[in-house]
Amino acid sequence: MNVAQSGWFVPVLAILTLQTLSAFLSRLIPIVGPVIASDYGWASSSIGYMTASNALGGLAMLMVGSALIRKVGGIRMLQLVLLLGAVSMVLFLYPNLAVAFLVCFAMGFSNGMSSPAGSDVLQRFSTPARRNLMFSIKQAGVPFGGMVAGLLVPVTIAFTNWPIALLICGILVCGITLTTWRLSPILDYVPGRNARTSLASSPGGSEDTVPASRSPVPRPIRILAEPLTSLLRGPGLLRMAIVGSLFAVSQSCWFAFTVVYLIERHDYSLALAGLVFSVMQIGAIFGRLILGWLSDILSSAKATLIVASIVAALTTVLLGLSSAQWPLWVMMLLALVAGCSVAGWNGVQIAEMARLSPPGLVAETSAGSAILYSFVHILAPTAFAAFVFATGRYDIAFIALAVFPLLVAFVVPRKRSGRASTSMDGGA
Repeated sequence: MNVAQSGWFVPVLAILTLQTLSAFLSRLIPIVGPVIASDYGWASSSIGYMTASNALGGLAMLMVGSALIRKVGGIRMLQLVLLLGAVSMVLFLYPNLAVAFLVCFAMGFSNGMSSPAGSDVLQRFSTPARRNLMFSIKQAGVPFGGMVAGLLVPVTIAFTNWPIALLICGILVCGITLTTWRLSPILDYVPGRNARTSLASSPGGSEDTVPASRSPVPRPIRILAEPLTSLLRGPGLLRMAIVGSLFAVSQSCWFAFTVVYLIERHDYSLALAGLVFSVMQIGAIFGRLILGWLSDILSSAKATLIVASIVAALTTVLLGLSSAQWPLWVMMLLALVAGCSVAGWNGVQIAEMARLSPPGLVAETSAGSAILYSFVHILAPTAFAAFVFATGRYDIAFIALAVFPLLVAFVVPRKRSGRASTSMDGGA
């Protein structure tokens, strides 16, 4: 039986489920954080620090996650960090800001683990005909998890209180995670461990470990540096990682400033601005699926990413040029299209990273790429905010932002890597 052709549904469903839970967990902080801070008398700025702590937790896991995946397996590691993040939320009941930072840090682990773990699993069960769509389905779990958190948590808090809301969320995350527990022996590949089912040991041998070489560099340092150095281990890897970072510049600023921009410059209410933001999340879900499907149909991730970059640049310019006189339906349409392009690239780019990766290094290269655009998600909104604070000009800031996705056309790898393509086919 060809596993990649007949058994692809279970790996995709498992990773989509865990990816959605990871996104759900990470979105709880900006939603529940203001209520917790208010109850405990903390400054409103503490929300930003809690969010930053969550991002740092994800970044820390990206640095060491690929090594852990080799020892435990992608599915199992993602399950473990989800359970840890969910259980750790009980410590929010202790009214100490330092403890809250540690909880947020732990909750960020799953966000950092989801990309390398998902790539590690999906690249072994995907075929060239389905690869981009499978990875895009997985990435659709990110905006979907955000939508579920945005709809469920505020309503639960309104009818109960935030501790009960977090308890329900924790039970939900733990319960759904445990339903996937038995899939780890089926889907995970751990070097040196005998496969217990035929699914885990897919033919082709593309998951053999890369032989370790003697190095004067201490092993802990090599483990931390491996995700970034792995981007130099294959043709086109670093360029494709930079493509993700260029898209991430515009995506991070759209997500961070759309609501406040609509409130301050368009006189929208918070509810109305939130509605436009939700429409953008819906666009992100469908955009990831559409771009993944289109990339497979065209057999060209390059063409798909270039089209997405052009649309992303145009919508970003239009957002900067928009005014309070624009009808609501126009802004919602703009948000929908922007979601498809500005936030729809992830699945195709991650699939390409997996395709271009040398055998046995998919988790590392995926983590390395994610580390780069994690830094972008921290730096880009900071620079955007500083510019707006200094000039008061959102329009110029958004127009300047549009330059970054346009650079994708000049950076995206030109040639397909025969070695990577062969390994993917062999692993199918």
